Amino acid sequence: MTDPTQDPLQSAARDHLWMHFTRHSSLIDGGEVPVIVRGDGPYVYDDKGKRYLDGLAGLFTTQVGHGRQELAQAAAKQAAELAFFPLWSYAHPKAIELAERLAALAPGELNRVFFTTGGGEAVESAWKLAKQYFKLTGKPTKHKVISRAIAYHGTTQGALSLTGLPAIKAPFEPLVPSAFRVPNTNIYRAPVHGDDPEAFGRWAADRIEEAILFEGPDTVAAVFLEPVQNAGGCFPPPPGYFQRVREICDRYDVLLVSDEVICAYGRLGTMFGAQRYDYQPDIITFAKGITSGYAPLGGMLVTDRLFEPFRKGTTTFAHGYTFGGHPVSAAVALANLDLFEREDLLGHVQRNEALFRSTLEKLLDLPIVGDVRGAGYFYGIELVKDKATKESFTDEESERLLRGFVDKALFEAGLYCRADDRGDPVVQLAPPLICDRSHFEEMEQILRAVLSEACNRL
Repeated sequence: MTDPTQDPLQSAARDHLWMHFTRHSSLIDGGEVPVIVRGDGPYVYDDKGKRYLDGLAGLFTTQVGHGRQELAQAAAKQAAELAFFPLWSYAHPKAIELAERLAALAPGELNRVFFTTGGGEAVESAWKLAKQYFKLTGKPTKHKVISRAIAYHGTTQGALSLTGLPAIKAPFEPLVPSAFRVPNTNIYRAPVHGDDPEAFGRWAADRIEEAILFEGPDTVAAVFLEPVQNAGGCFPPPPGYFQRVREICDRYDVLLVSDEVICAYGRLGTMFGAQRYDYQPDIITFAKGITSGYAPLGGMLVTDRLFEPFRKGTTTFAHGYTFGGHPVSAAVALANLDLFEREDLLGHVQRNEALFRSTLEKLLDLPIVGDVRGAGYFYGIELVKDKATKESFTDEESERLLRGFVDKALFEAGLYCRADDRGDPVVQLAPPLICDRSHFEEMEQILRAVLSEACNRL
């Protein structure tokens, strides 16, 4: 192995690059930064030539896989024609075309598209829109928002306030006030109705109504929910959950925001997660898979009703981003959607979802694997100390097991995925949508070897 202290690339990474969500102490102590230099299909390669199966689609993003020349060519063609122009009172053809296409794909009357550069900005935009909308429609006290425990919604000050992970919020407090939490839909650890998913879903949805009533319906503007909650390890909604939430939101004139930064664009086998679970949001926030990560882009799809107050007079949504709806990103998104259609990626996920699940469920024979859950190409494997009692690990044990062994061992074995302990310890898998049986089996074999060794280390 190359000595990282003598490698110029490693030296530059250690001395100058500030990586996101990274403990840099390991580098100061001589650790090596994995440097990924290229990708091909569902695989990526490091600077030493080693191949890794991308079991997380980069970061729930690279839907069509790596190295797709069509997307690179779309970016180059647009950059040569119009590399940049803002959407601040102006427009360009690719943003117009993409907005029209997304409106046609979205459920219901989500006909207006506001572009950002990423998911956190999309969530931030949705909260700001909700507050201004109610001010413009004679309900100025409606400003509070509700989200779920452990849910992650982004790192900007507003999105972080919505996030239900205390540990990543504490360093930046005080945050934006008026965000409140309700229980999530982790039926594996359901406090009530654990043997009845429908009753549990009703109970969890009713906690939203309870929070609205406690805070006062005249003060609550929106509820932010992911179709399948990411943080905590892929919590699908129980049957009837979103239908009940929609009823509650309609009753109290509260907006339902479907945060689909991860769940849109085929991750669950449908273009939008709301379509998978048959509910109608007032706003859909999106990012990641819209371009398969080939260029940064995010945004929100908004109903005609919410746009209506902005159609007249001098009213303005005084909000925007320099690179929101960037011409190159919009061109890549359109080419990406063309690939979805040409290769029937939604159908591919739907046809292979059961096989992906059943392959991962083979791991349930390991004493450390307590639960396998998820939907589409989006799964979490919860790790437990005691399978019979569902006893989880202590913080120290989780630190030693996940960060100290599982995370590194999986990568060294050739699988890039996520070992996460925001909530109970889980391994998350969200591969590119092009993956098939051979890739599922490769994941299972690597996971089995590493998790079996983890059992021996308990």
